[in-house]
Amino acid sequence: MFWALFLLPAWAVAGSACLRLCLAAVRAAATAPEAAGDDRALTLYEAAFLSGGPRRVADLTLVSMARQRRLLLAHTGWATVVDPRGRDEMERSVIGAIGPGGQSRIAPVRAAAAGTEAVRGLADRLVGAGLAVQDGAGSIAAGVRRVRLAALAVCALAALALALPVPSDLPDRLVALWFALPLALTLGSLLIARMEVHPYSRWASPAGQRLLTALTRRPGAPADDPAQLTAVALLGVHAVGEPDLRAAFAHRERYLEEPAAPGH
Repeated sequence: MFWALFLLPAWAVAGSACLRLCLAAVRAAATAPEAAGDDRALTLYEAAFLSGGPRRVADLTLVSMARQRRLLLAHTGWATVVDPRGRDEMERSVIGAIGPGGQSRIAPVRAAAAGTEAVRGLADRLVGAGLAVQDGAGSIAAGVRRVRLAALAVCALAALALALPVPSDLPDRLVALWFALPLALTLGSLLIARMEVHPYSRWASPAGQRLLTALTRRPGAPADDPAQLTAVALLGVHAVGEPDLRAAFAHRERYLEEPAAPGH
């Protein structure tokens, strides 16, 4: 019965992951259709949050200000304030994240702006409207990732139980059959999730995903999108058409120390 020492954690991992996925699905389904505002139009900030979370909102704000020549984003990865008067709370958050010197690397600005009260307020409003999930860590997408990892863990534990040269009172095929049960639980949960709630979103509720889908199919740009920023809100900075802007954001995740001069 030595193999049972591996079977018990396999069941624990599989059962816990599947239970958390079910709870996430129940929370998502609990959103009342009438409270979710399926007929409302998303602003660009809302679309950015539902598509990519707080950092997507920061990216959208940076790109929007850069295209209006109120913020300079250099290809070296530095942001310089040109117009210190933010036109809304998101822009003021970005300017505040850059600091009183008016210049900073984009990566820390993006991280700081994503954690401001303005973005948290946006998230709270979307959650209250039934368009966003309460917490990205408790979303269906996170639950699906946990179940996938649980399936891999079950396979690893089964392989370990079969590989160890320990005498067993059961033949290997029966031991493998016992491990096939928690594996079937995880794979069945993934199949049901695929059929019922795909595509998975870390930030948007099912109602929020429907509005995002409507936004992608809507001809033309929203009224608050004079610079055609919808693609940036939905897809991120990879959708930026200007090579200089793309180069500026290429530095956002791999800066080390701030040099003495930005070298614009």
